[in-house]
Amino acid sequence: MRNLKKYLFLSAVSLAFVSCSSDDDASAVANNVTLSFKNTFGDTEIILGGATSSSASVNTSDAGQVHRFSELKYVISNIRLIKADGTEIPYNVNNLDKGAMVIDQSKSSSLSYIMNNIPTGEYKQIKFGLGVRSDLNTLDQTRFPNFYATAGANDTEMMWEWGTGYRFTKIEGFYDTDNKEMSIHTGSTVEGTNGDESTYIQGVDAYRNIVLDLPVNAVVGSKAPKINIKADFDKLLSGVSNTITLSTGNGMGDNATPNIHTAVQMVKFVDNIGGNGTTDNKGMFSVLNVEN
Repeated sequence: MRNLKKYLFLSAVSLAFVSCSSDDDASAVANNVTLSFKNTFGDTEIILGGATSSSASVNTSDAGQVHRFSELKYVISNIRLIKADGTEIPYNVNNLDKGAMVIDQSKSSSLSYIMNNIPTGEYKQIKFGLGVRSDLNTLDQTRFPNFYATAGANDTEMMWEWGTGYRFTKIEGFYDTDNKEMSIHTGSTVEGTNGDESTYIQGVDAYRNIVLDLPVNAVVGSKAPKINIKADFDKLLSGVSNTITLSTGNGMGDNATPNIHTAVQMVKFVDNIGGNGTTDNKGMFSVLNVEN
């Protein structure tokens, strides 16, 4: 009888333990997911600097051009997490204030982004936009005042001067051994009569949808995982789609400054860093690891 009582007592304890564990798991219905961006040339993290900086990262393209960055910014939006069963969980995809960010290499605080209240589950993939979808790409200070303010700040300047939409990337720097100016701005364009918005139609669509598989599932629930993403700007000039040689001048093929390079030239940069949207949907991005 004593052994039976001991057995029943241990069984009750075990049952209570299992019950508490199950309740704890069930209560974890949502948690945060952090996206952390690391901007590199290859495997080397980028250090910004002026033309004569001795500490700035220097890269050499496949075409043999040395180049360095003094400014590096880009917009991430339309974030979606994909569960192991294929279910897509969108994160404020229609709200730039809550679901978009400007990554700025000069501001370490901008390199990490916390997504709140992600449903419990295991996630195998992440999708996000480089830039802003065409249906949201208007400078709407009333609808999205926070993103508008962030993108339009004096030290950010992620808006086109003519006011039709946002810049998606803004890269300033220098190239070649004589440090010629390099200024590469990308973003969607419109066509029509300048100043008459009723005539505007979509020109070049520079928005790119990035799709990245996670090396291990991100487990959300009692854990709040971090997804570490690398953006390799070696691909700006040496991408899957194009090997680009920078040139300064007034010709149709000159591409080193935004007041010169045409939409055709701009798309080459876009396809390199954001993928061409068909055979390449990663561009310069990859997942370094997942911290569960």
